[in-house]
Amino acid sequence: MTHNFDQLIARAEQLMARIELALPQALSAPDWSQAVAWRYRRRAGGHGRLEPVRHVAAMELGHLKEIDGQKEKIRRNTEQFVHGQPANNVLLTGARGTGKSSLIKACLNTYASAGLRLIEVDKADLTDLPDIIEVVADRPEKFIVFCDDLSFEDGEPGYKALKSILDGSVAAATPNVLIYATSNRRHLLPEYMRENLTYTHTDDGEVHPGEGVEEKISLSERFGLWVSFYPFSQDEYLAIAAQWLASFGVATTAIEAARPEALVWALERGSRSGRVAYQFARDYAGKHATPP
Repeated sequence: MTHNFDQLIARAEQLMARIELALPQALSAPDWSQAVAWRYRRRAGGHGRLEPVRHVAAMELGHLKEIDGQKEKIRRNTEQFVHGQPANNVLLTGARGTGKSSLIKACLNTYASAGLRLIEVDKADLTDLPDIIEVVADRPEKFIVFCDDLSFEDGEPGYKALKSILDGSVAAATPNVLIYATSNRRHLLPEYMRENLTYTHTDDGEVHPGEGVEEKISLSERFGLWVSFYPFSQDEYLAIAAQWLASFGVATTAIEAARPEALVWALERGSRSGRVAYQFARDYAGKHATPP
């Protein structure tokens, strides 16, 4: 009888252990000395963890050309944040491939030695933002929570979670966390022609958007700093391509000779973005490199 009872207890303990593994676990702090950048990942069963980014892109502020105005705004805000001064959550919007996410990575590399850290969070995991903020709240470092290519469809749960954080919920009230997000949409939600019908007109000529439009604008307005990026002109595109070619060791005379090829490359891609200029430079430099 005693033997059977002991077996029953052992099986019950095994069952309880399996149940505990299946239940969502509190987010635990990682070894912060392992990296300056982290990714938040939610695994099967709802378990979330912070994974170190071993190799951060070696981007520097000086590498980014033709966006001096945007660069100065982000650099100044980030420097204020690192030095413990008031700073804003930031929304970087505009044309694709113009340096939005690269600028954030460059700021991380510039200020990492001063205690800046970055946590990348996918929009699907934004509902876990309060848990992430709780883990870092008492740390001496400054944390940028980075959401890349952010946009929402109607009804997505991450929308309300981010809105709550930006609105200053109790969980987000910590001076060592800011949200930096990039998006091709200024208002982060899809906009439809039919929504124009919700606008109302007053007797004195004023126009007021409907509740649906107001809701779509409200999330963007919670970011204290908006930084807009625009498509590059031909001259700006060529200047960026030349800068990347030089960084790959291409001679000045060869860079001048490569201009027509750079324009054809952009024409074939249908874009004169900084990303396209970088991709052209990699292709050209590799194609003309001296074999070992």
